[in-house]
Amino acid sequence: MKVASLFSGGKDSTHALYLAQQMGWSVERLVTIFPQTDSMMFHFPNIELTELHSEALGIPLVKRNAGSDDELDVLEDVLGDLAVERLIMGAIASDYQHTRVNEICHRIGLRTFAPLWRKSQEAVLRDEVNAGFEIVIVGVSAEGLTEDWLGRTLSGNTLDELIALSKRTRFNVSGEGGEYETLVVDGPNFLRRLNVEEATREWDGMRGIYRVQRASLVDKTNLI
Repeated sequence: MKVASLFSGGKDSTHALYLAQQMGWSVERLVTIFPQTDSMMFHFPNIELTELHSEALGIPLVKRNAGSDDELDVLEDVLGDLAVERLIMGAIASDYQHTRVNEICHRIGLRTFAPLWRKSQEAVLRDEVNAGFEIVIVGVSAEGLTEDWLGRTLSGNTLDELIALSKRTRFNVSGEGGEYETLVVDGPNFLRRLNVEEATREWDGMRGIYRVQRASLVDKTNLI
């Protein structure tokens, strides 16, 4: 089956893509919408790195810029031009995103597949880490998530700390409500690894971004 994947470079879209590949589906295109400002629909921090992800994964990228007033129209135009049977997306609990993408796909006769939908958010996080995805936190905007979380990798004790913190301060543990944003730099379906060469922390006292200024691809065989 030929499919496209709605892709941000974050943990859930990368995981959903991987699960589709595990099912033997042929992922023909990554689809990335570049919001010009913070968006309720689309991932924002470091979205430009999806160009490197495309090379790392060996899958062509279709990208479009969009403003807050036309992002859904832009997505519909992009999807309408693709010769695929399904769209993969990494939604877990966001009715806002899930409903709108499904409405678009219904109008153009494209089926959707959201393998993480309504699963336990904690279980999804643990599955992603256990599968071998290297996940870096690149944005925080929730009580308890302080500046020192920016640039941290989710693994082992760090993951347990994040889960415990989410229970204590009651933020969405998957980050799907914008509580935090992620960047995947390696995973089991990566042919090459993203290497962050230069990044800065931007913090306003309540929220922040880990902004990657320079990154490259590294041959994974050189790391063994």
